[in-house]
Amino acid sequence: MAKPVIAITGPERGAFGPRFLVALALRWYGGKPLQIRPSDKVDVKLFDGVVITGGHDIDPVLYAAKAEVHPKYDPARDELELAVIKKAEAERLPLLGICRGAQLLNVSRGGSLFQQLTEQRRHTSHRWTILPLKTLCLTERGSALKQIFQSDKARINSLHNQAINKLGNNLQIVGHDLDNIIQAVEDPSQDFVLGVQWHPEFLIFLRRQRHLFKAVVEQARARLVKG
Repeated sequence: MAKPVIAITGPERGAFGPRFLVALALRWYGGKPLQIRPSDKVDVKLFDGVVITGGHDIDPVLYAAKAEVHPKYDPARDELELAVIKKAEAERLPLLGICRGAQLLNVSRGGSLFQQLTEQRRHTSHRWTILPLKTLCLTERGSALKQIFQSDKARINSLHNQAINKLGNNLQIVGHDLDNIIQAVEDPSQDFVLGVQWHPEFLIFLRRQRHLFKAVVEQARARLVKG
């Protein structure tokens, strides 16, 4: 059986826990993880799918906005991951964006972000937690996410202070939380391009969350089989 190589992007240093868990989930379903950092030369021919992981906020200059907050930015990582997203989409590789990865996918399509979510929340907590204490509402019956989760609602975690504002070109909202903050987007014109605002790698003890990584591997394997 074909063993697809799945690129996992991230910062030059650190983020060992999340990247390890993503790799573990991909191996679980027969994928071969390939860790990619900003200093690496990216050859799209070396991998069959992509997971863009979470991390620091995205530099607002990328969506023509002034900085409203002053967190740490990582321009080298922004550059790497934008290039990987564009190359993956050009080759129609399956792509999963996690938290920052979903935001960067949106920005790469001309969208923008809320830089601070405090004013957007009315019904949910501002607390960051890796535990599945928030509610995801799935809104599109025929979406890839709905097919993966097989449910109208799911429990998710929350480790972000930014989120999608203006939607990027050709993206569709497929999930939101109880404050109507966008939690999942996908491109229905692509075989598999999905961005999720939460961190499924911290929830791989839940079958539905593991199946996000299963979907990436299966899509990549199907592409390999087709040749």
